[in-house]
Amino acid sequence: MKIMGVVISGTKEGAYFMSQEVYKSQFKNKVGFEPFLGTLNVQLDEDEVSKISGIPDEYFGIIKGSGNFGDVKYIKTSLNDGIDGALIFPVKTHHPKNTIEFIAPLNLRKTLNLKDGDVISLKVKD
Repeated sequence: MKIMGVVISGTKEGAYFMSQEVYKSQFKNKVGFEPFLGTLNVQLDEDEVSKISGIPDEYFGIIKGSGNFGDVKYIKTSLNDGIDGALIFPVKTHHPKNTIEFIAPLNLRKTLNLKDGDVISLKVKD
C-alpha cells in the first residue's frame, strides 16, 4: 500500500522521545535500527488517513512504554521507495489523525533535502 503525504514541521518532541532508552533499544531490536533523534511529520488528506485506518491491527508491532512513556504502535514502511523506516503511532500524542510520524536511522530532512510542503510517498511493507 502506498500513502502520499506532505512534509510538515512538528512540535520538536520527537527527538526527546526517540532519545529515551525504553524506545531506542526496542526499536533497534524490533525494527532493525536505532532511530535518528527526531521524527518526520507528514500530513495526510482524508483518503490517505482512511488507508491507514484500514490496516488490520495484526500488521502493527508494539513498543512497550514504561512509567510516563506510553506504548507506540509501528509498521515497517519505506519512504520514497528507498529509505527503510517505520511509521509510528504513539498511544499518547498531540497530533490530529491526519498527521503521522515516520522514523529512520538518519536525518531525513538533511539527507533528502526535505522541507515543509514537499510531497513524499510511504510504502507500507508486506
